[in-house]
Amino acid sequence: MAGNLFDQLKKAGLINEQKAKQVKKEKYQQTKQKKGKKGGSAESDAAKLAAEAAQQKAERDRQLNLERQQAQEKKAEQAALRQLIESNRINGYEGDVTYNFADDGKVKSLQVNKQTRQKLVAGDVRIARFNGGYVLLSLEAAEKVEQRDTAVLIPFGDKDDSMSEEDREYYAKFEIPDDLMW
Repeated sequence: MAGNLFDQLKKAGLINEQKAKQVKKEKYQQTKQKKGKKGGSAESDAAKLAAEAAQQKAERDRQLNLERQQAQEKKAEQAALRQLIESNRINGYEGDVTYNFADDGKVKSLQVNKQTRQKLVAGDVRIARFNGGYVLLSLEAAEKVEQRDTAVLIPFGDKDDSMSEEDREYYAKFEIPDDLMW
């Protein structure tokens, strides 16, 4: 008995030609569906991986854009602060009187005139760090600068809180001259 099973069944008279073709067609479709499912799962896995990679790339791009945007905003803030200080700086304060102040734990000094020194002592003029040096700003400009960046301004001399209120009232009776020069 040679031939395939269908040929043998036809010779035996168990199936006819039409029935054999229908069975062949069904078997072909089943094998095609099985291959499609196997290939489809590989394709779906690849699609899932591609979608996941695209999502990760989009997230990475979003993070980079956010960082770039923050850097640009910071740069714009610094430029605005620089412009504010430059436009509001006090000129013509140079003189022969030395004004000493503390900056980062070091004593620094500026040569100012008497009127500017009195304004500095009274707190009407503030000192700000600018381009590796120091500039003087009016109190109104200093408040604007302080709203943007407090690190630029040199803080006022710390007041001594160790004295009690009673001691302060006692020592307030004695006048301390402001014009002492060391």
